[in-house]
Amino acid sequence: MSFLDLLWHLLDFAAPALLLGVISATAAKCLWRGPLRTTPWLQLGGVAVAASLLACIAGLIITGRDGKIGTYAAMVLACAASLWWRTRGR
Repeated sequence: MSFLDLLWHLLDFAAPALLLGVISATAAKCLWRGPLRTTPWLQLGGVAVAASLLACIAGLIITGRDGKIGTYAAMVLACAASLWWRTRGR
C-alpha cells in the first residue's frame, strides 16, 4: 500500500466523524444561541469532531470492522453529548 492509498483510507475513515461534527456544531450554534453565544464555532466543531472520531475508533476496535450501524449510532450519541456538555456552561 502506498502512502497515498493510506492517506485516502484514513480520510475515508474520518470523513463521517468530520461531517457529523461540522453539521452538528453549525446546527447547535444556530439553534442554541443563548448558551453558546460566547463559544467559538471552531471550538464547538473541534469538540464534536473529536467525540465522533473517538466513538468511530472505539467502534472499530470493539467490532473489528468499520462502518457498522452501531458505531454510527455511537458517533451520533457522542457528538450530541459533547455539544450538550458545552451548553451547560463552565
